[in-house]
Amino acid sequence: MKSKSKLGGGLWSFGTKLGLPAVFLLCSFFFLAGFFGSMLLSQDESDVRPRPRSLESVNEEKDFDPMPHGETGKDSVMSVPFQVLSWKPRALYFPNFATAEQCQSIIKMAKVHLAPSTLALRKGETEDNTQGIRTSSGMFISASEDKSGILDLIEEKIARATMIPRTHGEAFNVLRYEVGQKYNSHYDAFNPTEYGPQKSHRIASFLLYLSDVEQGGETMFPFENRLNMNGNYDYQKCIGLKVKPRRGDGLLFYSLFPNGTIDPTSLHGSCPVITGEKWVATKWIRDEEQDE
Repeated sequence: MKSKSKLGGGLWSFGTKLGLPAVFLLCSFFFLAGFFGSMLLSQDESDVRPRPRSLESVNEEKDFDPMPHGETGKDSVMSVPFQVLSWKPRALYFPNFATAEQCQSIIKMAKVHLAPSTLALRKGETEDNTQGIRTSSGMFISASEDKSGILDLIEEKIARATMIPRTHGEAFNVLRYEVGQKYNSHYDAFNPTEYGPQKSHRIASFLLYLSDVEQGGETMFPFENRLNMNGNYDYQKCIGLKVKPRRGDGLLFYSLFPNGTIDPTSLHGSCPVITGEKWVATKWIRDEEQDE
Protein backbone atom coordinates (compact mmCIF):
# COMPACT_ATOMS: atom_id res chain seq x y z
CA MET A 1 0.00 0.00 0.00
CA LYS A 2 2.82 2.37 0.78
CA SER A 3 4.46 1.70 -2.57
CA LYS A 4 1.25 2.65 -4.37
CA SER A 5 0.95 5.86 -2.44
CA LYS A 6 4.55 6.76 -3.16
CA LEU A 7 4.05 6.16 -6.91
CA GLY A 8 0.90 8.21 -7.00
CA GLY A 9 2.46 10.96 -4.95
CA GLY A 10 5.51 11.02 -7.24
CA LEU A 11 3.46 11.58 -10.33
CA TRP A 12 1.40 14.29 -8.69
CA SER A 13 4.49 16.07 -7.43
CA PHE A 14 5.98 15.96 -10.99
CA GLY A 15 2.93 17.75 -12.35
CA THR A 16 2.96 20.14 -9.47
CA LYS A 17 6.64 21.06 -9.96
CA LEU A 18 6.24 21.71 -13.71
CA GLY A 19 2.93 23.45 -13.33
CA LEU A 20 -0.20 22.89 -15.39
CA PRO A 21 0.63 25.70 -17.91
CA ALA A 22 3.98 24.08 -18.70
CA VAL A 23 2.35 20.67 -19.29
CA PHE A 24 -0.22 22.27 -21.60
CA LEU A 25 2.50 24.03 -23.62
CA LEU A 26 4.48 20.80 -24.03
CA CYS A 27 1.41 18.95 -25.31
CA SER A 28 0.62 21.78 -27.74
CA PHE A 29 4.21 21.77 -29.04
CA PHE A 30 4.19 18.03 -29.83
CA PHE A 31 0.75 18.28 -31.46
CA LEU A 32 1.78 21.15 -33.75
CA ALA A 33 5.10 19.46 -34.61
CA GLY A 34 3.26 16.31 -35.71
CA PHE A 35 0.66 18.29 -37.68
CA PHE A 36 3.16 20.36 -39.69
CA GLY A 37 5.37 17.33 -40.22
CA SER A 38 2.51 15.41 -41.85
CA MET A 39 1.77 18.43 -44.08
CA LEU A 40 5.35 18.53 -45.29
CA LEU A 41 5.29 14.83 -46.11
CA SER A 42 2.05 15.14 -48.06
CA GLN A 43 3.47 18.16 -49.94
CA ASP A 44 6.49 16.12 -50.97
CA GLU A 45 4.24 13.37 -52.31
CA SER A 46 2.07 15.81 -54.30
CA ASP A 47 5.12 17.37 -55.91
CA VAL A 48 5.92 14.03 -57.55
CA ARG A 49 2.62 13.94 -59.48
CA PRO A 50 2.73 15.10 -63.11
CA ARG A 51 1.45 18.63 -63.73
CA PRO A 52 -0.34 19.78 -66.90
CA ARG A 53 1.85 21.68 -69.34
CA SER A 54 1.24 23.69 -72.47
CA LEU A 55 2.22 22.42 -75.91
CA GLU A 56 5.92 23.10 -75.59
CA SER A 57 9.21 21.32 -75.13
CA VAL A 58 9.68 19.77 -71.69
CA ASN A 59 13.28 18.61 -72.15
CA GLU A 60 14.59 21.40 -69.93
CA GLU A 61 12.80 19.83 -66.98
CA LYS A 62 14.57 16.48 -67.57
CA ASP A 63 11.23 14.69 -67.38
CA PHE A 64 11.84 12.52 -70.43
CA ASP A 65 14.73 11.35 -72.56
CA PRO A 66 13.83 11.84 -76.26
CA MET A 67 13.94 8.77 -78.48
CA PRO A 68 15.80 8.68 -81.81
CA HIS A 69 13.39 10.07 -84.42
CA GLY A 70 12.78 9.79 -88.13
CA GLU A 71 13.42 12.41 -90.77
CA THR A 72 9.99 14.00 -90.25
CA GLY A 73 10.06 13.73 -86.45
CA LYS A 74 11.10 16.17 -83.71
CA ASP A 75 14.02 16.05 -81.28
CA SER A 76 11.94 17.29 -78.32
CA VAL A 77 9.19 15.75 -76.20
CA MET A 78 5.92 17.68 -76.42
CA SER A 79 3.09 17.79 -73.90
CA VAL A 80 -0.39 19.29 -74.22
CA PRO A 81 -3.17 19.24 -71.58
CA PHE A 82 -6.62 18.16 -72.70
CA GLN A 83 -9.93 16.93 -71.33
CA VAL A 84 -12.07 14.24 -72.92
CA LEU A 85 -15.52 15.79 -73.11
CA SER A 86 -17.22 12.90 -74.84
CA TRP A 87 -16.68 9.62 -76.67
CA LYS A 88 -19.98 9.96 -78.55
CA PRO A 89 -18.96 12.07 -80.40
CA ARG A 90 -15.20 12.04 -79.83
CA ALA A 91 -14.64 15.52 -78.43
CA LEU A 92 -11.57 16.92 -76.67
CA TYR A 93 -11.07 20.25 -74.89
CA PHE A 94 -7.68 22.02 -74.89
CA PRO A 95 -7.32 24.76 -72.23
CA ASN A 96 -4.97 27.69 -72.93
CA PHE A 97 -4.23 26.52 -76.47
CA ALA A 98 -3.46 30.11 -77.58
CA THR A 99 -2.51 33.28 -75.74
CA ALA A 100 -4.79 36.29 -75.28
CA GLU A 101 -2.46 38.34 -77.49
CA GLN A 102 -2.64 35.77 -80.29
CA CYS A 103 -6.44 35.70 -80.10
CA GLN A 104 -6.69 39.49 -80.20
CA SER A 105 -4.35 39.63 -83.19
CA ILE A 106 -6.50 37.15 -85.15
CA ILE A 107 -9.65 39.17 -84.39
CA LYS A 108 -7.94 42.36 -85.53
CA MET A 109 -6.84 40.91 -88.88
CA ALA A 110 -10.28 39.38 -89.53
CA LYS A 111 -12.56 42.22 -88.44
CA VAL A 112 -12.05 44.38 -91.53
CA HIS A 113 -12.85 41.51 -93.93
CA LEU A 114 -16.06 40.14 -92.43
CA ALA A 115 -19.01 39.21 -94.63
CA PRO A 116 -22.27 37.32 -93.94
CA SER A 117 -21.60 33.61 -93.45
CA THR A 118 -22.82 31.25 -96.16
CA LEU A 119 -24.11 27.68 -96.26
CA ALA A 120 -23.27 24.66 -98.37
CA LEU A 121 -26.68 23.88 -99.90
CA ARG A 122 -28.21 20.45 -100.15
CA LYS A 123 -30.34 19.30 -103.04
CA GLY A 124 -33.51 21.38 -103.09
CA GLU A 125 -32.18 24.11 -100.78
CA THR A 126 -31.80 27.76 -101.80
CA GLU A 127 -30.47 30.87 -100.12
CA ASP A 128 -34.04 32.00 -99.56
CA ASN A 129 -35.37 28.88 -97.82
CA THR A 130 -32.25 28.53 -95.63
CA GLN A 131 -32.19 32.05 -94.25
CA GLY A 132 -31.84 32.17 -90.49
CA ILE A 133 -29.97 28.86 -90.16
CA ARG A 134 -26.54 30.53 -89.95
CA THR A 135 -26.53 34.21 -89.03
CA SER A 136 -22.89 34.93 -88.15
CA SER A 137 -20.35 36.88 -90.20
CA GLY A 138 -16.91 35.60 -91.12
CA MET A 139 -13.94 35.40 -93.44
CA PHE A 140 -11.35 32.86 -94.60
CA ILE A 141 -7.61 33.27 -94.16
CA SER A 142 -4.78 30.78 -94.58
CA ALA A 143 -1.64 30.67 -92.45
CA SER A 144 0.44 31.72 -95.46
CA GLU A 145 -1.61 34.93 -95.79
CA ASP A 146 -0.91 35.95 -92.18
CA LYS A 147 2.37 37.88 -92.21
CA SER A 148 2.53 37.95 -88.39
CA GLY A 149 3.15 34.18 -88.26
CA ILE A 150 0.53 33.64 -85.55
CA LEU A 151 -1.74 31.42 -87.65
CA ASP A 152 1.32 29.41 -88.68
CA LEU A 153 2.06 28.68 -85.01
CA ILE A 154 -1.58 27.81 -84.27
CA GLU A 155 -1.81 25.55 -87.30
CA GLU A 156 1.34 23.69 -86.26
CA LYS A 157 -0.06 23.19 -82.75
CA ILE A 158 -3.31 21.81 -84.19
CA ALA A 159 -1.34 19.36 -86.34
CA ARG A 160 0.61 18.14 -83.31
CA ALA A 161 -2.50 17.84 -81.15
CA THR A 162 -4.45 15.88 -83.79
CA MET A 163 -1.49 14.06 -85.42
CA ILE A 164 -3.02 14.97 -88.77
CA PRO A 165 -0.63 16.82 -91.13
CA ARG A 166 -1.39 20.51 -91.51
CA THR A 167 -1.63 20.05 -95.28
CA HIS A 168 -4.98 18.36 -94.65
CA GLY A 169 -6.53 21.50 -93.19
CA GLU A 170 -8.72 24.06 -94.91
CA ALA A 171 -8.06 27.78 -94.43
CA PHE A 172 -9.13 29.22 -91.09
CA ASN A 173 -12.74 30.37 -91.00
CA VAL A 174 -12.81 33.26 -88.48
CA LEU A 175 -16.37 33.93 -87.30
CA ARG A 176 -18.11 36.61 -85.26
CA TYR A 177 -21.46 36.02 -83.53
CA GLU A 178 -23.24 39.12 -82.21
CA VAL A 179 -26.24 39.15 -79.85
CA GLY A 180 -28.97 36.86 -81.20
CA GLN A 181 -26.78 35.26 -83.87
CA LYS A 182 -26.49 31.49 -84.03
CA TYR A 183 -25.90 28.41 -86.18
CA ASN A 184 -28.57 25.71 -86.10
CA SER A 185 -27.46 22.12 -85.57
CA HIS A 186 -25.65 20.63 -88.55
CA TYR A 187 -22.88 18.26 -89.63
CA ASP A 188 -19.47 19.43 -90.81
CA ALA A 189 -19.11 16.33 -92.98
CA PHE A 190 -21.00 16.42 -96.27
CA ASN A 191 -23.09 13.33 -96.96
CA PRO A 192 -22.70 12.61 -100.71
CA THR A 193 -26.32 11.46 -100.93
CA GLU A 194 -27.39 14.98 -99.88
CA TYR A 195 -24.61 17.18 -101.23
CA GLY A 196 -23.41 15.19 -104.21
CA PRO A 197 -19.97 13.62 -104.84
CA GLN A 198 -17.10 14.94 -102.68
CA LYS A 199 -13.40 15.08 -103.60
CA SER A 200 -12.49 14.63 -99.94
CA HIS A 201 -14.26 14.50 -96.59
CA ARG A 202 -14.04 16.54 -93.40
CA ILE A 203 -12.92 14.14 -90.70
CA ALA A 204 -12.46 16.58 -87.80
CA SER A 205 -13.00 20.18 -86.72
CA PHE A 206 -10.86 22.30 -84.40
CA LEU A 207 -12.46 25.41 -82.88
CA LEU A 208 -10.19 28.01 -81.31
CA TYR A 209 -12.24 30.37 -79.14
CA LEU A 210 -10.91 33.91 -79.56
CA SER A 211 -13.10 35.61 -76.96
CA ASP A 212 -15.04 35.00 -73.79
CA VAL A 213 -18.83 35.21 -74.06
CA GLU A 214 -20.77 36.65 -71.14
CA GLN A 215 -23.88 34.59 -71.81
CA GLY A 216 -24.87 32.14 -74.53
CA GLY A 217 -22.80 31.22 -77.58
CA GLU A 218 -22.05 27.66 -76.45
CA THR A 219 -21.06 24.97 -78.92
CA MET A 220 -23.72 22.29 -78.47
CA PHE A 221 -23.89 18.58 -79.28
CA PRO A 222 -27.60 17.64 -78.98
CA PHE A 223 -27.04 13.94 -79.83
CA GLU A 224 -24.19 13.40 -77.33
CA ASN A 225 -24.25 9.79 -76.08
CA ARG A 226 -27.05 9.17 -78.62
CA LEU A 227 -29.58 11.27 -76.72
CA ASN A 228 -32.49 13.08 -78.44
CA MET A 229 -32.19 10.83 -81.52
CA ASN A 230 -35.85 9.81 -81.62
CA GLY A 231 -36.58 11.82 -84.77
CA ASN A 232 -38.36 14.66 -82.97
CA TYR A 233 -35.39 16.95 -82.38
CA ASP A 234 -35.87 20.62 -83.32
CA TYR A 235 -32.59 21.67 -84.97
CA GLN A 236 -32.94 25.17 -83.51
CA LYS A 237 -32.94 23.96 -79.89
CA CYS A 238 -29.81 24.45 -77.79
CA ILE A 239 -29.68 21.22 -75.77
CA GLY A 240 -27.30 18.36 -74.99
CA LEU A 241 -23.61 18.77 -74.23
CA LYS A 242 -22.73 22.48 -74.21
CA VAL A 243 -19.18 23.87 -74.38
CA LYS A 244 -18.83 27.45 -73.13
CA PRO A 245 -16.37 29.56 -75.16
CA ARG A 246 -13.29 30.72 -73.22
CA ARG A 247 -10.66 32.86 -74.89
CA GLY A 248 -7.61 30.86 -75.94
CA ASP A 249 -9.18 27.43 -75.42
CA GLY A 250 -9.64 24.88 -78.19
CA LEU A 251 -12.29 22.26 -78.99
CA LEU A 252 -11.58 19.27 -81.24
CA PHE A 253 -14.26 16.85 -82.39
CA TYR A 254 -14.39 14.17 -85.05
CA SER A 255 -17.14 14.06 -87.67
CA LEU A 256 -16.24 10.62 -89.04
CA PHE A 257 -15.78 7.24 -87.41
CA PRO A 258 -12.39 5.52 -87.98
CA ASN A 259 -14.07 3.53 -90.80
CA GLY A 260 -14.83 6.77 -92.67
CA THR A 261 -18.59 6.89 -92.11
CA ILE A 262 -20.33 9.93 -90.59
CA ASP A 263 -20.75 9.84 -86.80
CA PRO A 264 -24.43 10.79 -86.25
CA THR A 265 -23.61 12.08 -82.74
CA SER A 266 -21.27 14.72 -84.23
CA LEU A 267 -24.30 16.90 -84.98
CA HIS A 268 -23.53 20.30 -83.45
CA GLY A 269 -24.45 23.96 -83.51
CA SER A 270 -23.77 27.36 -81.98
CA CYS A 271 -26.28 28.56 -79.38
CA PRO A 272 -27.50 32.16 -79.77
CA VAL A 273 -25.34 34.80 -78.09
CA ILE A 274 -27.38 36.40 -75.30
CA THR A 275 -24.86 38.89 -73.90
CA GLY A 276 -21.50 39.88 -75.37
CA GLU A 277 -19.83 38.78 -78.59
CA LYS A 278 -18.39 35.46 -79.75
CA TRP A 279 -15.27 35.12 -81.89
CA VAL A 280 -13.99 31.73 -83.04
CA ALA A 281 -11.46 30.48 -85.59
CA THR A 282 -12.45 27.14 -87.14
CA LYS A 283 -10.05 24.74 -88.82
CA TRP A 284 -11.73 21.95 -90.79
CA ILE A 285 -9.48 18.93 -91.35
CA ARG A 286 -9.96 16.58 -94.29
CA ASP A 287 -8.89 13.05 -95.22
CA GLU A 288 -6.78 14.29 -98.16
CA GLU A 289 -4.26 17.07 -98.65
CA GLN A 290 -5.71 20.45 -99.60
CA ASP A 291 -4.47 22.92 -102.16
CA GLU A 292 -2.93 26.09 -100.60
